[in-house]
Amino acid sequence: MQVVINFFTDLPSYHRTIILASGFMLMWMIESIIPLFKSFSGKARHTFINLFFTFTTLVVNFILGVLLVKAADFTTENHFGLLYLFSLPLLLHAILGFMFLDLIGSYSIHWLEHKVKWMWKFHVIHHTDQHINTSTALRHHPGESIFRALFTVAAILIVGAPVWLVFLYQTCSAFFSQFNHANIHLPKWFDKMIELIFVSPDMHKVHHHQYMPLTDTNYGNIFSFWDRIFGTYVHVKDAKEVEYGLDIYPLPKDNNDLAKLLRIPFEPYIPPAGSKFSKKEKEIVVEDMV
Repeated sequence: MQVVINFFTDLPSYHRTIILASGFMLMWMIESIIPLFKSFSGKARHTFINLFFTFTTLVVNFILGVLLVKAADFTTENHFGLLYLFSLPLLLHAILGFMFLDLIGSYSIHWLEHKVKWMWKFHVIHHTDQHINTSTALRHHPGESIFRALFTVAAILIVGAPVWLVFLYQTCSAFFSQFNHANIHLPKWFDKMIELIFVSPDMHKVHHHQYMPLTDTNYGNIFSFWDRIFGTYVHVKDAKEVEYGLDIYPLPKDNNDLAKLLRIPFEPYIPPAGSKFSKKEKEIVVEDMV
């Protein structure tokens, strides 16, 4: 345990960037071997846009990373946070801290982004992607990256997470985001086995369906059980039946133009067109709506 603590405490920022890039390249290679959907025209432009937002996300996280460190140091020095209310063994503190960082710093903020209009307008950029792959994982407007980082700071203070646990969580969170967005086809039994605890590619794909109410399901990033606990889980029958994107931004001039994507949060709110599913169509895509 101490080896893990020392590793993530002393890990330089550029090493974490290398880990992130390595995960991206690994998923990129796997996508080329076992893709769920075949390649499409316009892939170069699509990749450029997603890599641009990846870069802005990394810049925001680097700048605001000092807040994460300060918050984590504060909790450690002052024994501040929910987990310090109890005398816990280090391993249990780490496990619970990791789980609740995921609940507050990922699931909760993601759920809010779908419920609060001004947050949704920033998060829309992530959902406009009609060709989900590992590069979609960091396709976030810079504004969204800022309030996600601030929400992570709040999670650290609420939980009482030390800096090494924060770095471990951030690393795992980035990897799982790349994994569950990856355009890969896994055997159904294997995907379902992963889904018992973690968010699998098929589980997350339904979240990117272009129509409501499927867009408002499966918010998890690392752990799948948060969606089950809070009633936002659905199980997809066949991920190939999922139609990506958003019904309100169906055209390339809206969903595949960088200038347009940067402007969307500052334009008037456009409500979703509403569910286009008949009962029969829902049964084709998902097994149970919770």
